[in-house]
Amino acid sequence: MNTRRTTRTALAVSLVCAATAWGAQSSTATTVPGTEPPGTDAGAAGSTEPGASQQVAATSGDLCTYEDYAGGVEQVDLASATIGFAQSEREANPFRIAETQSIRDEAEARGIDLIVTNAESDLNKEISDIQGMVDQGVDALIISPLNSEGLDPALAYAKENGVPIMTIDRLLTTMTACEDYIGWIGSDFVEQGRRAADAMVRETGGEGRLAVLLGAPGVNVTTDRNNGFMERLEELDTNIEVVAEQAANYERAMGQTVTEQLIANDPDITAIYAHNDEMALGAVAALQAAGYSPGDVKIITIDGTQGAVQGIIDGWISGVIESNPRFGPLAFQALEDFYSGAGVPEVTIISDKEYTVDNAEAELENAY
Repeated sequence: MNTRRTTRTALAVSLVCAATAWGAQSSTATTVPGTEPPGTDAGAAGSTEPGASQQVAATSGDLCTYEDYAGGVEQVDLASATIGFAQSEREANPFRIAETQSIRDEAEARGIDLIVTNAESDLNKEISDIQGMVDQGVDALIISPLNSEGLDPALAYAKENGVPIMTIDRLLTTMTACEDYIGWIGSDFVEQGRRAADAMVRETGGEGRLAVLLGAPGVNVTTDRNNGFMERLEELDTNIEVVAEQAANYERAMGQTVTEQLIANDPDITAIYAHNDEMALGAVAALQAAGYSPGDVKIITIDGTQGAVQGIIDGWISGVIESNPRFGPLAFQALEDFYSGAGVPEVTIISDKEYTVDNAEAELENAY
C-alpha cells in the first residue's frame, strides 16, 4: 500500500523548485525519444515538425509507478493498451488543435488504440467524457483539464475503476499526485509571465499605459501568468502603469471586444499584455479597426501560434513567449515509464522558446 500523500503546499514547493532548477540547468535540458531538438536524429516516433518538439527543462517530486498509484493498479503493456484523451476546449484555438494532433500522432506512431473526446469548454461534459471512456474500458487516460478544480467526480470514478490518469497543460491544484493522478506535464506559467514582463519592458523602454487581457478565471494558467508578470514588473521598478485588467477568456472574439472597450475608454493605452495569442490577435483586430498603425500599441503575448508570430513580422505584435502544446511524445513516454516501473515525476516542466523581431521570420515554420 502506498502511504505517500502529497499536499498542495508540497506541490507548490515542487513547482518553485522546478522553476529554480530550470534556471540553473537550462543548458542541460533533457529529452526523451521523440522530443529531440531540431537537427537531432530522433530514432523514435514523435512530432515531425522541425523544432516543434517539447524538451524537459526540469522535474521534481517523487516518482509514481503502477505499483504506487492509489495503492496499486494493474500493470499494462502500453503497446496493446487502449488510451483515452480528454480534450477540454473546442478546437477553434490553435493551441488545442496542435495539442490534440500531437496526442493522435504519437498514439498512431506507437500503434496504440486511442479514444478522443472534446468537452467543448464545458466542465460537466469533461466529467462525463472521462467517465464515459472509463466505461468503454480504457486502460489509462491523458487529460487536459478545463479548470484546475472541479473534476473530482471524474477522477474519483476513474480511481474506483483502477484507471490511472496522466495530466497535461493545466494543473489540478486540489488533487494529489500518485493518488488522484499520476503526474503533471506543463510549462512554468509563472516564468512565462516573468519573461513576458521582461519583453514588455524591453519593447516599451519601461514607460507607458498598460492594459492586461486576462485568460479564463479558475485555472492556474491565468493566475500564474498574471502573478509572474506583475511580480517581475514590480522588481524592475518601471514607469509602466497598469490602467486596466479584464478577462477575455483566451478567446479571439472576446479579446477584440474587450480591447475595443478599453481603447474607447482610454485611447492613451500604449501597451497590452495578453495571456494568450488568440486574445492578442483579437486586440490587433480592434486596433486595426480603430485606425491604429503597427507598433502604436506594444503587444506582448504568450503561446507561439503562427498567427501571432506573423503578427511580429507584420509589426502588430512586439513579442511572443512560447507555450508548447505538443504533449504527445512526453505524455506517452510518461505512461510507458509508469507501467515499466521507471516512474513518473510529480512535476515535469517543459522549456519554452521566445519569438522576437529578430527571429520571427526564421522561426515561423516552428510555430503552430
